[in-house]
Amino acid sequence: MLWFSILLIIIIILALGGIFYINAFNKLNDLKTKINEAEAIIDENLRIKYDTIMRISNSLKNKMKSDKNYFKEYEKLNNQNLSNFEMDRKLNEAFTLILKMRDDLGLTQEEELAQELAQIRELDEKLCAAKNYYNKNTSLENAIIRRFPTNVIAKIHKFKIKLFFDGKDMDDEIIDDFKI
Repeated sequence: MLWFSILLIIIIILALGGIFYINAFNKLNDLKTKINEAEAIIDENLRIKYDTIMRISNSLKNKMKSDKNYFKEYEKLNNQNLSNFEMDRKLNEAFTLILKMRDDLGLTQEEELAQELAQIRELDEKLCAAKNYYNKNTSLENAIIRRFPTNVIAKIHKFKIKLFFDGKDMDDEIIDDFKI
């Protein structure tokens, strides 16, 4: 009878450990899926934003009296190996340049340009939402990976700490993370 009780206790402990393991692993996989979905949304919207900015830049080049190509740096972005964060930053620079050129060329009343700029602003809203979703789930996943005993499960399945979308690592000693 004593052996039966000990065996039953061992089985219960193993079953609870298995349930905990499965639950933790599923939570990590769920967060990984959410992060990947956010990355896909960010990728797609950055591609659309790049295409829209290139259309606008071509339109502005045709309206300028100068042969100088102000968008040469940005036209080559799709050939460079940039992270989404770097691409987002470069596209924001290009958008700022477009707004300045629109004002300098006196094109504030042009309807087609206004529609393109409205599309970029809409894309920026989607990107902002996707980045927030990505950062929220990255934060949750990183917290689980750091905690014991889930850190053991994460290590077994090769889950790694991820950086936030903006490339910041809150655990390092680098204080330049917050410089723009």
